[in-house]
Amino acid sequence: MPGAARVLSGTAISADGTAIACDTYGSGPAVVLVAGAMMGRAHPTLAGVAGALAPWFTVCSYDRRGRGDSGDTPPYTVEREVEDLAAVMAAAGGPAMVFGGSSGAALALEAAVRLPGITRLVLWEPPYHVDDSAPALPRDFAARLAALVEAGRRAEAVERFLVDAAEVPAAAVAGMRAQPFWAQAEAVAHTLAYEAAVLGPGNALPARRLAAIRRPTLVLNGEDSPAWMRNAGAAVAAAVPGAIRRVLEDQAHDVAAEALAPELLEFFTLEE
Repeated sequence: MPGAARVLSGTAISADGTAIACDTYGSGPAVVLVAGAMMGRAHPTLAGVAGALAPWFTVCSYDRRGRGDSGDTPPYTVEREVEDLAAVMAAAGGPAMVFGGSSGAALALEAAVRLPGITRLVLWEPPYHVDDSAPALPRDFAARLAALVEAGRRAEAVERFLVDAAEVPAAAVAGMRAQPFWAQAEAVAHTLAYEAAVLGPGNALPARRLAAIRRPTLVLNGEDSPAWMRNAGAAVAAAVPGAIRRVLEDQAHDVAAEALAPELLEFFTLEE
């Protein structure tokens, strides 16, 4: 992977006036990276991918609303998050290729339905539930998470998201509470309801909406990820017309930047 790229920090203003903090790497055609749950623009995976792509692209990695240095104007709607992405794309120079990871992949797909300026998509393990192997979530999961945060029970909201949606064992979550990063997780606990809203009730696959996407699309899964995530990736690739799917060897859901970056570079430089 190339050495450290120069990073410029800036702000994009969304349609509702919310300030969205973003870091820009490199120069060339625009690429925007959309983070998953509890991740910000400085996450090592996103920063590593951005640095690796910087010699060929203008790469923007941003804090989604409610996280890091970005603002958060209520009430939350998925439409506002799509507008945030549009603002970041404009700040990057206009039409852009988009990478989304996990729930960020679901947001990227929703944005592709609405934003013609998205020219290509790479999706890492959008966590839709397409069969009985997926964890069972209540249809009002977003409302339950929001209620916990409103009641001041941020730690419990994080725990419920990790255990119920991410399948982290409860004993492991108990150990996480003693780690330094737990305070940061609690700080963004209110955004977990946003993730649930992006995915929709029960994380059901919006196959009909995905069928309307007419952009080159690459869906990636990890060989070592849970079967339900691999099944979801296959279902997304089947739903988006012409989508390509690849499975990365020796990778799980917490994929390494070194594994992702070559896939993005190859797909974003393919000639149509």
